[in-house]
Amino acid sequence: MIHDREAHEETMAILRQAAPFQQRGVMHCFSGDLSLAREVVDLGLYISLPGVLTFNKTEALREVAREIPLESLIVETDAPFLTPVPYRGKRNEPAYVLYTAQCLSEIRGITLAEVAAQTTLNCERLFALEGK
Repeated sequence: MIHDREAHEETMAILRQAAPFQQRGVMHCFSGDLSLAREVVDLGLYISLPGVLTFNKTEALREVAREIPLESLIVETDAPFLTPVPYRGKRNEPAYVLYTAQCLSEIRGITLAEVAAQTTLNCERLFALEGK
């Protein structure tokens, strides 16, 4: 689990040196642009989309959500922080991941069920839980 906050270049320099990875990984609470997201995915990591996706003026993150293959995305809450709309400004709860998933489905023009199925599978693969 990689948490990169305002250190995209430094984080990517370390990841480039460490690749290829023997285990799975995820860029937690992704905040970069499409170019960074593509590089992260090319390194074999998942992109985790937080509740920020539901905020206004997050076009760069929405572009990532739209353009990166769904097979490389997961959704998260980052609870108790970054609460999605409609609860923005309040304490975040794990149950609110639904709002981020709903936003992702709207951005991609697919059903919530499709987002839920694929992101669940992605999490199972990430944490080696397939078939368990």
